[in-house]
Amino acid sequence: MTDKTVLPGVLIASGNWAPEPWAEPFASEPERPLAIWPDVPDRAAIHYVLAWRPPAEAFADLPNLKAVFSLGAGVDHVVGNTALPDVPIVRVVDADLTTRMTEWVTLQVLLHHRQHLAYTRQQAAHQWRELRQPVAHDVRVGIMGLGELVRVGIMGLGELGRDAVEVLARLGFQVSGWSRSAKDIAGIECFHGEDGLTAFLGRTDILVALVPLTPDTRGILNASVFDRLARNGALGGPVLINAGRGGLQVDADILAALDDGRLIGASLDVFEPEPLAADSPFWGHPRVVVTPHVAASSEASVLAVGIHRQILDFEAGKPLGNLVDVARGY
Repeated sequence: MTDKTVLPGVLIASGNWAPEPWAEPFASEPERPLAIWPDVPDRAAIHYVLAWRPPAEAFADLPNLKAVFSLGAGVDHVVGNTALPDVPIVRVVDADLTTRMTEWVTLQVLLHHRQHLAYTRQQAAHQWRELRQPVAHDVRVGIMGLGELVRVGIMGLGELGRDAVEVLARLGFQVSGWSRSAKDIAGIECFHGEDGLTAFLGRTDILVALVPLTPDTRGILNASVFDRLARNGALGGPVLINAGRGGLQVDADILAALDDGRLIGASLDVFEPEPLAADSPFWGHPRVVVTPHVAASSEASVLAVGIHRQILDFEAGKPLGNLVDVARGY
């Protein structure tokens, strides 16, 4: 740093999110230039961009840019930006974000496992009738993004997926995980790659999708996947839970699978586009839970403190952590 009186500047391009909470830690440093898009008085002063769905022009003419920080757990909104310069991209990894995702995933798994939608319909009809309830260790949960009883499968075994795996396993579910590359989690059966996908799906009653959105995963939640889910589970059919990205799912295939029984329920937190259209069939579907992209909705002020700390560490000579592999898209 040649000028000791001025720190490297920060630009916040937060899309439809209020910029103020993200700016708070940096606003306490009067010697650090702080700009809120689109008001950027001195583009040469900007060394870091904090971005959520930024316009392409937000990256233009930033000659001293050192790094881009994604303000969400996903990074497809940054990686896909046509004007993205060749600088490191950092994704958010935060205990608060992880805990909130685990809460939502656990809630949705239990909601379907404990047949809450059926009881809600009975309540509306003033019916007092107990439904047969399988125990958790008879249900297989598969987490796609890292179960023979109800099995839970988690698709995507990244930071968010790993925490959800551990919580669901403690509740007694048979938990397995699938990811693009091999993972090793104690006590959890892990599958990976195309070769492992069919075996993973075949032992999954509740499929939880937490994979990032990349060209390879776009539309991955489709009829082919639903056709390979287990049909012999304790719930009477498979359930889909998606808290990854809306672009992972093929809406028409989900609706068709719900109609013909290949899926008996779904919890969807993400859609494409967002917000979900007012005339979408998902809103009124009796076996679908819709939430407005809130599964891992965290406090901006909490995440901003972590980003600020990373920048201070970087300026002190430490390497940036949680870097995105742009070629892989996450």
